[in-house]
Amino acid sequence: MDTTPTSPSAAALRAYVKLFRASRAILSRVEPGLAAHGLTATQLGVLEVIWHQGPLTQGELGRKVLTSAGNMTDVVDKLSTRGLVRRVRDLADRRHVRVELTGCGRDLIAAVFPRHAGDIARAMSGLSSCELELLGTLLRQLGQHAAQGEAPPGCAASSADEAPTDEAPTNKAPTDKARSDAVTP
Repeated sequence: MDTTPTSPSAAALRAYVKLFRASRAILSRVEPGLAAHGLTATQLGVLEVIWHQGPLTQGELGRKVLTSAGNMTDVVDKLSTRGLVRRVRDLADRRHVRVELTGCGRDLIAAVFPRHAGDIARAMSGLSSCELELLGTLLRQLGQHAAQGEAPPGCAASSADEAPTDEAPTNKAPTDKARSDAVTP
């Protein structure tokens, strides 16, 4: 693998490290607010998805909050023990069990989520609205292609003297305002 400073691999590694560090920095800003309510980011994600989308199976929840089936069972067990969610067998197809919010769960997510969203906004306030739109679009594109095992199309440098820089992008954000399924990681 070519990792000379101007190679595509080196550019990918630099971008990956920056993405990882930025993600860690944002999480370190928002996790204390969740911990004050006895929640992890994944637990909040489960509550938030059910709050916005309604009852879902554990498999559907796992896909929405990007966690394994085994971890999702543990997360739902803990939320259930606290009385925040309950498992309900689907009457139309008894093989399916859906997870739904309890009244306590609904009250908690309604109180916690607006503050959590504000914490995220403050942690990401280093970018303009336009830059956030562009970042969202680029990250969605990157995620989709990475999930498919493909390299995203784009602006690969055509020569060694066109190496990527750390400068902020100057192009305008696309007008397509795609919303992710959940705000929490």
